[in-house]
Amino acid sequence: MAEERALREIGPDNSLLIVDDDEAFLRRLARAMEKRGFLPEAVGSVAEGKQAAATRPPAYAVVDLRLEDGSGLDVVEAIRARRPDARIIVLTGYGAIATAVAAVKMGATDYLSKPADANDITSALLSDGEDLPPPPENPMSADRVRWEHIQRVYELCDRNVSETARRLNMHRRTLQRILAKRSPR
Repeated sequence: MAEERALREIGPDNSLLIVDDDEAFLRRLARAMEKRGFLPEAVGSVAEGKQAAATRPPAYAVVDLRLEDGSGLDVVEAIRARRPDARIIVLTGYGAIATAVAAVKMGATDYLSKPADANDITSALLSDGEDLPPPPENPMSADRVRWEHIQRVYELCDRNVSETARRLNMHRRTLQRILAKRSPR
């Protein structure tokens, strides 16, 4: 019954643009959102996302923040320029306050950290914005959050260990040991 109620709230325009470079996730999410009453269009790059936003501005969008050919915020901006009333969710595996603020300033309605499932995404797309979303059922551990942050800074520094260590204010050898380990759960 709760799912029927959510489907009625979608409205007459159920177009949904999904932009993610993870092909398997993209296909699964598109199928799941279609079952929830959306009409998804799935694309895998910033260029394809901007093209879709220009030709068919969606009522809803789910955009990955980090894509192989650039930032998902460029797609958010393109959608917002063509359709100011669109509800846009930004997804990322690198949840940080700075990127959340940037996403919202660019016009995103909400910001979700991966792994987010179709129920989380649907709730975020259809929320009124008045009530706070429930806390995640399985949040990342503090060790995992720390590891994700280090990985993000490492990638932003073009995988330069010395520069990453300087920006994180830690010893280079300590950083090398952290990078050599597997990610915490």
